[in-house]
Amino acid sequence: MASYLQIADDEKGHDLDLFCVPRHYENDLDKVIIPHGLIMDRTERLARDIIRDMGGHHIVALCVLKGGYKFFADLLDYIKSLNQNSDKSVPLTVDFIRVKSYCNDKSTNNVKVIGGDELSNLAGKNVLIVEDIVETGRTMETLLSLLSECNPKMVKVVSLLVKRTPRSSGYRPDYIGFEVPDAFLVGYALDYNEYFRDLSHICILNDQAKEKYKV
Repeated sequence: MASYLQIADDEKGHDLDLFCVPRHYENDLDKVIIPHGLIMDRTERLARDIIRDMGGHHIVALCVLKGGYKFFADLLDYIKSLNQNSDKSVPLTVDFIRVKSYCNDKSTNNVKVIGGDELSNLAGKNVLIVEDIVETGRTMETLLSLLSECNPKMVKVVSLLVKRTPRSSGYRPDYIGFEVPDAFLVGYALDYNEYFRDLSHICILNDQAKEKYKV
C-alpha cells in the first residue's frame, strides 16, 4: 500500500495571516491546510520513491491538466535533480492530457478526456500518470481503462492528494502525497471554476467563495 501523510478530519490548519496569500483571495478561504513548503518536501520524497521503483526504465510522464501542472513541474524538477546526482537515473519524456469531471464544486459522472486520441502513442511504454487529486476515483479509473486499450508496458499513478470521501470507488494511486479530508480544496493549481490556481498553498474554500465564483 502506498505511504502518505494523513491530514486529519479535525485538522485545525493554519491562519491565513501567517502566510503570503494574495489579497484578492483573503476573504475566500477558511484556512491553509497544507503549506507550500510541506508540499515541496513531500513531492521530493515522491520523486525519490518513483526513481527507486521505476529507475532504469524510460518513463513517459503523463500530466493530467489543468490541476496537475504545478505538481507535475515540481515533481519532474526533483526527478531531474535525482538524475543528475544519483547512480540510478531514468530517461524521461513528457506528455499531456486534459480530464474534466467537475461542475462548480461537484464531481460529475460525466468524465471528459481531451487528447485521448494521442494515448495510442503510449503503446509498449512505461507510463507515470501525474494527477493533482483523486476524489471518487472514477475519473482515474476511466483514464486507466482508456490507457489499457493502448497496451502500455507499465502504468503507475502518482497523485498529490487523495480525498477521504464516502463517494470513493475504492481506487488508490500507486504513490500518494497526502490523504485529505472531504472538503473543497484550492491552491497549488487546484481550482474552483478556474480561480485559485495562482495560490501557492493548499487551502479550504469557504461557502461564500463557492457562491461568489459559481458559474
